[in-house]
Amino acid sequence: MQKTSKIWFNGKFVDWSKARVHVLNHTMHYGTGAFEGLRFYNTTNGPAIFQLGRHIDRWLYSAKCIYMKMSYSKKELKEAIINLIKKNKIKSGYIRPIAYYGHGPLRVNPTGLPIEVAIACWPWGSYLGDESAKLKVSRFVRIHPKSTFADAKITGHYVNAMLAVTEATSAGYTEAIMLDYKGYVAEGSAENIFIVKNNVIYTPPLGTILAGITRLSIMQLARDLGYKVKEKKLKLEDVKSADECFLTGTVAEVSPVGQIDKKDLKTQLGPVTKHLKQEFEKIVKGKNKKYYRWLEFVK
Repeated sequence: MQKTSKIWFNGKFVDWSKARVHVLNHTMHYGTGAFEGLRFYNTTNGPAIFQLGRHIDRWLYSAKCIYMKMSYSKKELKEAIINLIKKNKIKSGYIRPIAYYGHGPLRVNPTGLPIEVAIACWPWGSYLGDESAKLKVSRFVRIHPKSTFADAKITGHYVNAMLAVTEATSAGYTEAIMLDYKGYVAEGSAENIFIVKNNVIYTPPLGTILAGITRLSIMQLARDLGYKVKEKKLKLEDVKSADECFLTGTVAEVSPVGQIDKKDLKTQLGPVTKHLKQEFEKIVKGKNKKYYRWLEFVK
């Protein structure tokens, strides 16, 4: 992570080194935070944030899921993110907003605790690299939808993801593939998953997966390009026998998958994946005016 100049912290811009929290804050001990991840890209019209409005909506939804009443409006949070990029004077990178329960009586029930909000940004390149990803099927299943709000970005959920991806990378893989409690394919540790079969694109339905914003965008883009897109519960064999497989996410963008459990898939980078990847890159870099509505230009 490359250090930048300022972090937006509880309504003020502070130096990176001064954005500190108390060691006894509730979220550190119990995982009760709501966060987001956004990318912004360098375009000929200046930096552009991808799907800013939808990301803030999901952030507010995640906060609501853990009984957190945010004291900032969507408009205020949007302005904070835009001004943060301006102050740090970087043209492309990653944005990490987080809301968490602060310091107070250390009990599981967070009622009455202060809610603190921070937003940071920094340069960030490719997450999974340029080669096709190698996935390991994790022994850890994706969180049960009746145990929590599976579609929200809650900090505590990512212990589940950490276990899966650490297991995978320790064994020499790029990423993990996680199944749900019924044995169907759910997602990667931090990405949604798609397959292509006979030129039709399939992805697991909501219910046991994160409601990915890149996922939603790729589904719309694919339909606009003339592909059929279907949400369907997928067995592991469906993925392993697919014509193509790819992952989507804020940092992963559109990343092809070439191997699962040391079994090579039919293609390392299939034509549909390549097409979507190329068109997505045009959109985020401001080269397709049709999708300007997905971009928030920082001027």
